[in-house]
Amino acid sequence: MTSSAEHSHEKFQELSIAVIVKRDDHGEDLIREIQRTRSKVQHIWPMPEEIPNEFDIVFCELVADLPSRCKGMPVNAQFTLIVVIPANRNISQKILEHSVPHAVIHMPCRPEEVLSSMVVARSHYQYERRLRQRIEKLDENLRSMKTIERAKVIMMQSKDMNEEEAYKHLRRKAMQRRVTIGALASSIVDSQELLG
Repeated sequence: MTSSAEHSHEKFQELSIAVIVKRDDHGEDLIREIQRTRSKVQHIWPMPEEIPNEFDIVFCELVADLPSRCKGMPVNAQFTLIVVIPANRNISQKILEHSVPHAVIHMPCRPEEVLSSMVVARSHYQYERRLRQRIEKLDENLRSMKTIERAKVIMMQSKDMNEEEAYKHLRRKAMQRRVTIGALASSIVDSQELLG
């Protein structure tokens, strides 16, 4: 029977993790704890101008310009961000808020805090990704509906049909061509715009 800690470690084995902190005693302890998850760990210092997005998780020391170093956050977050607060450092809540981390960890950290922060942060990141995908799908559906409406108007004007007839005509043509009604509507609207 596996413990919950062992199960959590398994979740991180395939992940690549960047640790962007000073390599002092606290930094070394943090790196060691992350390595215990058997994930691929890379230490980076000094801090790069732009936080690299080829990692799954990034532990990053909180610095004054961290928000500008995290491109695409939070709208197009490419990685899970865990902000590391150095020991005895006064922190700016505003900078922390604008960094939009998925979790925060304070140095020196206890071993169980490292794993807990990874579990919570990864969960937040994956939830955000699911939400973004749903929003993108809704946006796509809305654009498709608008295009179908425009195609119906074109059909009504060019073929002297009422709204219901125009929709049925579009649906029938889409089925014949084995395309979605949205794709057919888009080609009708595009050709109409080309013709002027």
